[in-house]
Formats: sequence, structure tokens, C-alpha cells
Amino acid sequence: MNTTTSDESINSPPAGTAGYGHVMGAGVDTTHGPILYLDDITVSFDGFRALNKLTLTIEAGELRCIIGPNGAGKTTMMDVITGKTRPDSGTAFFGQTIDLTRLAEAQIASTGIGRKFQKPTVFENHTVFENLELAMKTNKRVWASLKAKLNGSQRAKIEETLALIHLETEHHRLAGLLSHGQKQWLEIGMLLMQEPKLLLLDEPVAGMTDDETARTAQLFKTLAGEHSVVVVEHDMDFVSELAGAEGKVTVLHEGSVLAEGIMSEVQSNERVIEVYLGR
Repeated sequence: MNTTTSDESINSPPAGTAGYGHVMGAGVDTTHGPILYLDDITVSFDGFRALNKLTLTIEAGELRCIIGPNGAGKTTMMDVITGKTRPDSGTAFFGQTIDLTRLAEAQIASTGIGRKFQKPTVFENHTVFENLELAMKTNKRVWASLKAKLNGSQRAKIEETLALIHLETEHHRLAGLLSHGQKQWLEIGMLLMQEPKLLLLDEPVAGMTDDETARTAQLFKTLAGEHSVVVVEHDMDFVSELAGAEGKVTVLHEGSVLAEGIMSEVQSNERVIEVYLGR
């Protein structure tokens, strides 16, 4: 790995600005395949090892499901990737050259990593369209952003995203009036307006109806290829739908990879059955 990337090589936004609106830079090198590489990552909190020499590789354009019992280290792993938590040891690279352990959260967001938490966070007093517009703008002053005139390509991008997230008929509706599932889709759309290369999604279908869950699975499958998508999830039916027969699933336990492979291999692994599936 080339470790020459410095903090100054990534333009950071002004202090106090939101994470939306930072478009991926041109420096994400995936010529050798992997877009994310974690090697021997260890994180301890008051003597407890949340991550224990975790090694994980995500390929460019891959859709990966991460599962595991509570306390397995899933959230801490995403915290390390996004700069919220610094590892005690190990390396974390985005592409071939961007050392995530040397960058602040805002800098990492600007490189092309988007993270969605379980609870949706949208601008509830603004319309669906305005939420996507705000996510695209680099000027974080709300009214200045709303008054800015969109050009044709920007409007087309918003309309394309509205169709992708199944909200094209809701574009003038206030975000606060959307259903829970629709708010989840809107936040995913807001991330997409930043043109990320890697999406980290934490239990994205929690609280959704069966129909919304099925639509979300199709959305993630559509995103894979153009984006790398990492989904942390507890709903095994949803994971099975996402992974299909050939997609890779990673099982974490006690801060390390317990098993990894296609869904049928994971489900038949004796240790996975013992510590997670409970059968």
C-alpha cells in the first residue's frame, strides 16, 4: 500500500458544516480491485476489544452484507472506516492510496464514503426535492441553497435520483410527512447526491413494511456496480434476498471475522450456528 497520502491531499470543508454536499474526489484508485481494505484493525474501549485484528476487503462495485450478534464490532468497524473512531493498531485504506486512519470525518466524507445510520435524518420541514437539492449543494446556508438556481444537469440528477428511490410522485411533499420507509429512501437519495463510491448502510430496512423492504433490496442491487455497498443487517431474510446465491456475506464475532462466503456456506457453518443463528 502506498502510504504517501497526507491530510492536506483531501480538501476538508469549513468547520461546522454538514456532511452533505461533498462530491467524491478523483483520487480513489481502484485499479487493483479493492475499494476498501482493513488489515489487523484493533480497537479497545476501557480494556474491551471491540475489534480484534479485523481484516476485511471490499471489492469495487461489490454488494457485501455484514451480519453478527450484538457486540460483534459491526458499528465500531463502520466508525473506523468513517473516522469517528481511531484504531489502536492496523491499517485502513480507501482505494490504493487513501489512508483513512490519517483523515478526519469530514475529510473522509469528501473522498467518496457515505454512511447511513439506522434512524433516518432528513430535513423534515423541506420538501423531498429540496432535501435532495440541499444534499447536492456545497453551500450549507439553507436559504442560500434553496434560492440558488439549478442548471439542467443538476435538475436531471435530482429527477433521476427521485425515480431511483421511488419518490418521484412525492417530490413536493414535506419530508416530515413521509412514511418511515420513505424517509429511509430519501436519506439514501441524499447520500447518492454526493456521488459516493462506497455506501455504508446500518440496518436500512428496520421498521419497513414487507413491500418497502422488497423495494429496498432491489434498490441496493441496482446501486451495486456503480457503487460499492456494505449493508449491516440483522434481518436474515433480507440478507438472503440481497446476497442471493453468489453474493458474499461476512459474519463478525467478538471483533473478528468468524466466517465469510456465500449465504449457504455461512448458514451451514457450525460456529455461526452456535454463536449467531442459535439453531
